[in-house]
Amino acid sequence: MKKVFLCAMCAAALAACTNGPSKKEQALTEERDSLMQVISDKDTELNEIMGTVNEVQEGFRRINEAEGRITVTDAGVESEAAKQSIRENMQFIQDAMAQNREKIKQLQEKLRTSSVGGEKLKKMVDDLTAQLEEQKLKVQELEAKLAEKDIVIAQQGEAITALNENVNALSEENKAKSQTVADQDKQIHTAWYVFGTKSELKEQKILQKGDVLKSDDFNQDYFTKVDIRYDKEIKLYSKSAKLLTNHPAGSYKLEKDKEGKYVLHITDPDTFWSVSKYLVIQVR
Repeated sequence: MKKVFLCAMCAAALAACTNGPSKKEQALTEERDSLMQVISDKDTELNEIMGTVNEVQEGFRRINEAEGRITVTDAGVESEAAKQSIRENMQFIQDAMAQNREKIKQLQEKLRTSSVGGEKLKKMVDDLTAQLEEQKLKVQELEAKLAEKDIVIAQQGEAITALNENVNALSEENKAKSQTVADQDKQIHTAWYVFGTKSELKEQKILQKGDVLKSDDFNQDYFTKVDIRYDKEIKLYSKSAKLLTNHPAGSYKLEKDKEGKYVLHITDPDTFWSVSKYLVIQVR
């Protein structure tokens, strides 16, 4: 009997081993593999971005070297060989700046759709754009010096002008995007408040039949606009004050000043304005 029992136990153990991992183990394995893939994708994306940044910086280094090879003295450039060297270096600078401009545009597009974008990367791209603008001005100065010495750079004029126009357009585009971001940021952090007596609030249709802001026909101009990041104190100039809109307890304090009049102190702005961006206070 003992042998029979041991044989049965061994068979059960063998069956458990051959059945493979459990569903829970399989789920954990799949979740781990999925997470590792996400990490790998982000690493690849970041490496691509930083690789392009390095290429742009290398382009600037080579441009600076080419500019250093162009020497324009007061005596001018006598030999045709010297003039040809200048032409070749100017052509190289033009091509390198065009490549850098295109790479910076690619970086901006990557950051716009990237899941690893951040303020530091955006600042880095903005700095590269500013550096390209500075390089454009240096090329213009160099071109002016060459013109003074009657050194004509063949097929350069229109190309450099077009490049400058593209850089200017890129700069304006960046300014517009920055303004859009600033406007959106300001809008996100904007709120409105009003305080008044019961009759005043009724007159402005802010309070109707005991309900506050239940319709859209209230007088928006009666409210005061604030930036929730900075405006954290509202003087109410009244010895009686009651909040009519909902704002989480613990995110504000109603305290009296030396004259016994209430002042609203917003101690936790994000929480206070999380329910509503409108604040209505009834005073007497």
